[in-house]
Amino acid sequence: MSDTPGSAGRQPADSRPDRPFSSRLPLSRATLDRDHLGRAGGIDALLDDARTRAIVLHEGRALLDGPDRLAILPATAVPQAAMAVYLGRTTSDAPDLAVDTPIVALAVDSPDGVTGVDGEAKWGDLRRIGARLDERDAGLFTQALAILNWHSVYRFSPRAGAETVPTMAGWVRRDEANEQDHFPRTDAAIIVGVVDQDDRLLLGANAMWEANRFSLLAGFVEPGESLEAAVIREVFEESGVRVEDPQYLGSQPWPFPASLMVGFMAHVPAGSDTVGRPDGEEIIALRWFTRDEMTAAVASGEVLLPGPTSIARAIIEHWFGAEIEDGTRA
Repeated sequence: MSDTPGSAGRQPADSRPDRPFSSRLPLSRATLDRDHLGRAGGIDALLDDARTRAIVLHEGRALLDGPDRLAILPATAVPQAAMAVYLGRTTSDAPDLAVDTPIVALAVDSPDGVTGVDGEAKWGDLRRIGARLDERDAGLFTQALAILNWHSVYRFSPRAGAETVPTMAGWVRRDEANEQDHFPRTDAAIIVGVVDQDDRLLLGANAMWEANRFSLLAGFVEPGESLEAAVIREVFEESGVRVEDPQYLGSQPWPFPASLMVGFMAHVPAGSDTVGRPDGEEIIALRWFTRDEMTAAVASGEVLLPGPTSIARAIIEHWFGAEIEDGTRA
């Protein structure tokens, strides 16, 4: 953490495996009161309130004040915002924000004219810095990115095709011609740590990644399907391996663009085939790892693991029993 003013007492995600699993999910942390009743007053009143503070996003990145802290600005400092959404109110005092301060997210189409706290605008990607942010800033960035992504996709009514307008301080889009309200959507997806009878972990390589990047198997939940059924189906579809008894670990929002990742561990039944058969379209390679094999593969650069912001990394380290040193937390 930076030792700059305002950072005292603010802690990034705790990735130690001896902590409860949920405490090691960087994007699941939040301290804000979302103040759903306050949305009814509309966004204009909030923007006119001198107490309101804003975080600023451009093309999915947030304006920063230092390497691991969001810039918190007066809402009036960004008059060219293309979209404003009310996030909620702070729940405790901090050096840079008093308790009960209204916070809005402002999206700008262009970074031109946006000035950072020190005069130079620096922008951060949530995937890269999420694990370094404290719980307040991690929650703000995750919430803002998710709701703004929804606005960018759902500008038109899925029922009638008419253009919709934001209402309820950014939490509803209304088709005024048909008097229909449309609400934010979240896509449920499962992600699974698969282990066999020898306690080896199964990882796969995706066709869209670098050749040596491996992660857990994951996929979207289909209509009419339980989370547990999705675990069993997705693992078999992507690897040809049958698993049983999925055990829930925790969940983390993943706003790229609108997922909720639900984490599980699942076991291969005794005597079952463990020969991986990648589907060849999404998953192009599969490997089983012992802990020693993973340590050696990561140390040599033979294998790249998911970054520390992801729930995939938390599940891998949950199985591993310790934090895996690969330089990504620097």
